[in-house]
Amino acid sequence: MAFWRSLAFSAVLLLLIHGAHCFYLPGVAPQDFQKGDQLQVKVNKLTSTKTQLPYSYYSLPYCPPPKIQDSAENLGEVLRGDRIENSLYAFKMREPQMCNIVCNIKLDAKTAKEFKEKISDEYRVNMILDNLPLVVPLKRNDQDSTVYQLGFHVGLKGQYSGSKEEKYFIHNHLAFTVKYHKDVLTESARIVGFEVKPFSVKHEYEGKWEGKTTRLTTCDPHAKNTVVNSNSPQEVEEGKEIIFTYDVEFQESDVKWASRWDAYLLMNDDQIHWFSIVNSLMIVLFLSGMVAMIMLRTLYRDIAKYNELETQEEAQEETGWKLVHGDVFRPPINSDLLCVYVGTGVQFFGMMLVTMLFAVLGFLSPSNRGGLMTAMLLLWVFMGIFAGYSSTRLYKMFKGSEWKKVALRTATMFPAIVCAIFFVLNALIWGQKSSGAVPFGTMFALIFLWFGISVPLVFVGSYVGFKKPAIENPVKTNKIPRQIPEQAWYMNPVFSVLIGGILPFGAVFIELFFILTSIWLNQFYYIFGFLFLVFIILIVTCAEITIVLCYFQLCSEDYLWWWRSYLTSGSSALYLFLYATFYFFTKLEITKLVSAIFYFGYMLIASYAFFVVTGTIGFYACFWFTRLIYSSVKID
Repeated sequence: MAFWRSLAFSAVLLLLIHGAHCFYLPGVAPQDFQKGDQLQVKVNKLTSTKTQLPYSYYSLPYCPPPKIQDSAENLGEVLRGDRIENSLYAFKMREPQMCNIVCNIKLDAKTAKEFKEKISDEYRVNMILDNLPLVVPLKRNDQDSTVYQLGFHVGLKGQYSGSKEEKYFIHNHLAFTVKYHKDVLTESARIVGFEVKPFSVKHEYEGKWEGKTTRLTTCDPHAKNTVVNSNSPQEVEEGKEIIFTYDVEFQESDVKWASRWDAYLLMNDDQIHWFSIVNSLMIVLFLSGMVAMIMLRTLYRDIAKYNELETQEEAQEETGWKLVHGDVFRPPINSDLLCVYVGTGVQFFGMMLVTMLFAVLGFLSPSNRGGLMTAMLLLWVFMGIFAGYSSTRLYKMFKGSEWKKVALRTATMFPAIVCAIFFVLNALIWGQKSSGAVPFGTMFALIFLWFGISVPLVFVGSYVGFKKPAIENPVKTNKIPRQIPEQAWYMNPVFSVLIGGILPFGAVFIELFFILTSIWLNQFYYIFGFLFLVFIILIVTCAEITIVLCYFQLCSEDYLWWWRSYLTSGSSALYLFLYATFYFFTKLEITKLVSAIFYFGYMLIASYAFFVVTGTIGFYACFWFTRLIYSSVKID
């Protein structure tokens, strides 16, 4: 029987890990193209890992179409700073083109300065074709493999040979490669790849400029003179004329449409993720052994009512936690606030659990831009009903009567703190004229989700929870509080709380590196199978470390466990923020003050959310443990 259980567990484990590869449920249906069909390239935001501030494509004086049209964007895309717009780059399916002229511009002092600033900050241009992002293929030196970088650099800095003066050069010629998979029966094709090689070319022509019909001497398909290098680059300087051109070639590919994202999401570091899982499992096994030992010592011996002879020292140790039975369920100070935090933690826990389940099943694939953030926001709103229910259930157990006040605080406290930070950051981003600034319309939508849906649902959950019979404590509480004896230095609340957060953080910090990299270095994160396993390990670790430290606390005749159980596992958020600080100084190249405030502001929100989730897990684990041991032992 044990063999079949372990076999079933292994099967589920492999399914979860492989889930991100097996399932692909894209945001749009596949589109078939016949030869000669029009292909329209869309442009997205300009991004930089140095500033973290996105800008719309036409914030730079690139060639604009007669009428700039915004594509419909979901809530997640707007919050990410995506601005998807039409462009003058147009192809015909399976019809190669060479040296197509887009437009020419003459730089004045202002436009030259704008280009130089974006080049200096290493901004990248992002484009989209058939919902696929544009990538630059790069060969790895150490391996015979190709890696892909999202978007191409606006330009680069360099020096002419023999000169020490630094110049700015713009990428004004784009060599596109569109990969397609052809259906043998219908002759239709589906796009499976969109790549580019950018070049900086100082284009020249004879005679007058005649628009797109002008014949260039530096790029002429009739003379078979094509752009293959940037040996004669286009300098960015006031008064210079820049001509934007592009080539496009089509390559047939064996990659099927359902697998077209695999190249973008190629994982070369799966061994590190396995190491992360093994590392976390070692922590879980250690803690599980501790919990099992405690359960055996407390429940097995105490439930047997100490029938066996024990030494005096053992008896004193065993009965330490029994001595506080009359105070262990005494309501804590600020019990209302504890109820609010527990309710908020339940709301976040539900959101994270359901989001990860959807992600593992492939519903939140990278093709559905903004889908992950939209799903998280909507799930957080609808999980408000569970927040209200759990907070008032606990509040009623504490003999509280003003459930509406607790419901209101549960519905508003955490979002109000987050909104305050968010508004400050948004104002700073707005001052930088970045597309990352949330528009007023989106702001109104967020406030509506909060007050129009989340708050009423919290009150509904609170009403249902308060109408339920109060949770009965397994033992009666004494009228006079028992005096807590002087504690050993290692049982000091601050010390034990800080120690308690190390192991939960240790279980997730390797995966945390990849999450931070995907957020701040513009890379895809899709290995939700691994993430789900790490999340399960985090839950177990938080629960077990809290139970262990709670047991030691009760054995020391300290019955003030309510808040400490929440803070013990919740303190892992402190280590998360410290790690984020370490990551900032070691992995990022942010130099602007606004960008640094932006980073730490959002990491503060993330750490606060992590505190609420892990704290709630630890609290409920300790709540279950104390009720179990005190209900299982006969108290004289």
